[in-house]
Amino acid sequence: MSLPALDDITAHRGTADPIDGVIRVETSPREKATPIIMNMMRSVYPHDEVFGTYCTVNDYIDCPPDELFDYMADTRCLEEWTYSLRGFAPTEEPGLWVAFDKLGGDKGSPIFTRTVANKQARTVDYHCAWDQGKHLWMIYLMRVVDAQLVFNKPGSVVLWTNCHHPFYDENPYPETAPPMRPVWVGDFWEMFGPGHLLELKNLKAIAEYRYHNGLPITPDWMK
Repeated sequence: MSLPALDDITAHRGTADPIDGVIRVETSPREKATPIIMNMMRSVYPHDEVFGTYCTVNDYIDCPPDELFDYMADTRCLEEWTYSLRGFAPTEEPGLWVAFDKLGGDKGSPIFTRTVANKQARTVDYHCAWDQGKHLWMIYLMRVVDAQLVFNKPGSVVLWTNCHHPFYDENPYPETAPPMRPVWVGDFWEMFGPGHLLELKNLKAIAEYRYHNGLPITPDWMK
């Protein structure tokens, strides 16, 4: 069953059309989104030098940091601001969720996620893996910083880093992969930089819309 992602914004606006700045697989299939991502890549710098081993993107979000942290610390928020992770459901293991990554073909690839968050430091780390939930080797390291500290203005700064784990180059658990899947998650590593920036812009647009319009940053369906 589909989760009610963004339903509060749809109700507030009176339309299901996407708000400006949000690109999701439902409205922009991969064939449409790929040119957008490719246009975000610049030839004036060696892409591999910037995004080869570490992939880091950052942005300012006009939203209180504690409220943004609480939203991001709930794994289900990934249903809203990621480009392609859909259908989150709890597993039998507490704190472990399973969803489908629509980058892995029409039906999507199973992706398992456990969120490790520290409220005092405002760190939110998403530990993930395609196909199996025993070894969560894809680590999305995120931190929410009080913008008053670093920019002398209200709001948040989100820092996001991924490391090029060697498993991106070769599937360590091929026996768990769906049959005939055309791609592996590591096939997209070269696009992680602009792709994650696209998703961070989604997070910014969604959080700022809610904050600017008096809506709870964490929607009721997640509570």
